[in-house]
Amino acid sequence: MPEKGRWVYVIPLRSVYWGRRSNRADRAVRFIRQFIARHTKVDDVIIMSEVNNLVWSRGREKPPRRVKVVVDIVEEKVEGGEGVRRIAKVRLAAGKFKPGSLE
Repeated sequence: MPEKGRWVYVIPLRSVYWGRRSNRADRAVRFIRQFIARHTKVDDVIIMSEVNNLVWSRGREKPPRRVKVVVDIVEEKVEGGEGVRRIAKVRLAAGKFKPGSLE
């Protein structure tokens, strides 16, 4: 499980192409959210608009085959109680990064 920090992931969207063409971009956004939640074990996943715009850039029927993203993992205290919520903020990777930790 990645600790707090910044991570680079290449998310394959190949499995999104199986099934109907009419809602592939919807499924791609859902798949990105599930992929990040599974690999980082966070409570919430926030997908920035630049990632969403890339997925939808070619229309609903033709999302990209893979997406390279940078994930920032942040811990926030829960109001009124003890504990910490882990939140992942997903944005596009601008530049040539290898998958893994950026720190």
